[in-house]
Amino acid sequence: MNMLELLWLIPAFPLAGFLILAVVGSRLSRNISALIGVGSVFLSALLAVLLGIDFIRSQSAGHVYSQTLWIWFQTAGLNPGITFYLDSLSIVMMFVVTVVGFLIHLYSAEFMFEEEGFSRFFAYMNLFVGSMLVLVLADNLLLLYLGWEGVGLCSYLLIGFWYKDSANGRAAIKAFVVTRIGDTSLAIGLFLLYNNLGTLQIQPLMRLAAINWLPGSTLAVAAAALILGGAVGKSAQLPLQTWLPDAMAGPTPVSALIHAATMVTAGVYLIARTHILFELAPSVQSAVAVVGAATLLIAGFSALTQWDIKRILAYSTISQIGYMFLALGVGAWSAAIFHFMTHAFFKALLFLGAGVVISALDNEHSIFKMGGLRKELPLTFWTFLIGASSLSALPLITAGFYSKDLILWQTWASRSGSPWLWLAGAAGAFLTSLYTFRMVFLTFFGEKKSQITKKPGLRILIPLVVLGILAAASGFIELPPSLGNLTLFTKFMHDSLPSQVEAAVGPETELTLLIVAGSISLAGILIAYFFFMLRPRYAGRITDTGIGSLLHRYWFSGWGFDRLYDVFIVRPFVWAARINKDDFIDLIYLGMAWYNRLFHRVLSASQTGQIRWYAAVIALGAIAIIALAVLS
Repeated sequence: MNMLELLWLIPAFPLAGFLILAVVGSRLSRNISALIGVGSVFLSALLAVLLGIDFIRSQSAGHVYSQTLWIWFQTAGLNPGITFYLDSLSIVMMFVVTVVGFLIHLYSAEFMFEEEGFSRFFAYMNLFVGSMLVLVLADNLLLLYLGWEGVGLCSYLLIGFWYKDSANGRAAIKAFVVTRIGDTSLAIGLFLLYNNLGTLQIQPLMRLAAINWLPGSTLAVAAAALILGGAVGKSAQLPLQTWLPDAMAGPTPVSALIHAATMVTAGVYLIARTHILFELAPSVQSAVAVVGAATLLIAGFSALTQWDIKRILAYSTISQIGYMFLALGVGAWSAAIFHFMTHAFFKALLFLGAGVVISALDNEHSIFKMGGLRKELPLTFWTFLIGASSLSALPLITAGFYSKDLILWQTWASRSGSPWLWLAGAAGAFLTSLYTFRMVFLTFFGEKKSQITKKPGLRILIPLVVLGILAAASGFIELPPSLGNLTLFTKFMHDSLPSQVEAAVGPETELTLLIVAGSISLAGILIAYFFFMLRPRYAGRITDTGIGSLLHRYWFSGWGFDRLYDVFIVRPFVWAARINKDDFIDLIYLGMAWYNRLFHRVLSASQTGQIRWYAAVIALGAIAIIALAVLS
């Protein structure tokens, strides 16, 4: 049997784990629940690695694999199948989702062990991973949309996992409602595509779009814009980024899974998978780049002012997804997916490391109440430092440097790029180094401000070590021209994503920009060291000034987007709903309910419990039926 025929098992394992835990999880011991939850994702990850190796060994030009399990439904010419599609793009996504997902599950087996609803937690986590795998393996947009809505549902369930705290419930509802805006845009886009091209199968759809639509045509622009609307919602980009910082209400493993391997990267995958539509709509593709550039800067400034270690990482995720959007917008398709992969490793590592710190300090989240932890939690410190260095793109030795440098270089060199977009990316890189090492110095250096109450065990430490290795080493599969010109990742992605069209730029420019990018990263680290280690009082003096205090409050609030939406959208909507609660539409349903109650009272009155009355009614009914039969 061809090993690729086992592809369906990769999403099936976590979905089966979900079903078992959802049905009988409450009757299982915690160890058995953990075994099912972790084991199902482990089997999925193991099979994904083995299938990936087999696929790469047999790969030839244009090599893909498609597997149809059954036809979902057939109606009016639409007959989508439960069909999985494997190519180099879905291989990378599948590998990251399963491997990082397994490590997070293993971590959770210890981190969540004492929590109420342990089996329920793993049921939701398994469903989350299964839904994401359906999304990235789907060969048609309708099946992709099923996975898309699945991860949205799971995000609601997991963000609000500790539902007894009303604040967590509100955060879950906020995430659900805000992302629904983008989901509605995507759904309308699917209607438009099917109505005009007659299919939702991704590969035929892309070919038909290229044949039937001219670049810049109204339909191409409308379809790409609607898909972009869906992408910005799921990936927390402007203007729908407000849900992600509040998503920190969920347990730390949930934050790691949402931010690193699943939900927020779905928008990046969607744009990359439908890249032909964006190439047919240059104005929308340019908008993708602008949205990414603006988001990475706005989120970077906000991260610089946060005190909650998880919210710093949340804004960091928004910013790093902005880099991916920037790459997609300038046609650097492979660079965006490369940064997605490295980001998954170092961001999962940072969230899991933050979870260790928070747990060790008895649920303390403030970096200003930490300090001096590098000696108390040495392994956590070193792995967290690797993740922070990769996030900051520390030159030459971290994966984040190579993926971010590739984006910056192609933003400059691409015919769709510009110096202004490059400048935004470079400024974002400086901010990233600054806020990341502000977090590192305040958390792990200086005086110890809180006592350690709990230390991590092996099931927590093993994922940290593995992710630390991946965060450091995974970047060496793609090296810039001046450092060896190794392009293994780009070559692997070539069959799925087109190569970027670069303008004529000399090697001297590439080397100069490489040095500049590395210098920017180091400058951010050094300035963070000066303000938060050597002269911490200087940082306080800046924020105590009038303009400093104003900017701090403004950036801390996420640039006021929540207040803006509350004033202009939420409050008017609630007001209109209250005014309109007794409109004539409601009277129709109230009338139906009144008549139902009336008939209920009449029929209830006939139930006297006296047999002679029942017999009399039966006799009268029989006489009436006989009379009707005779007279007719």
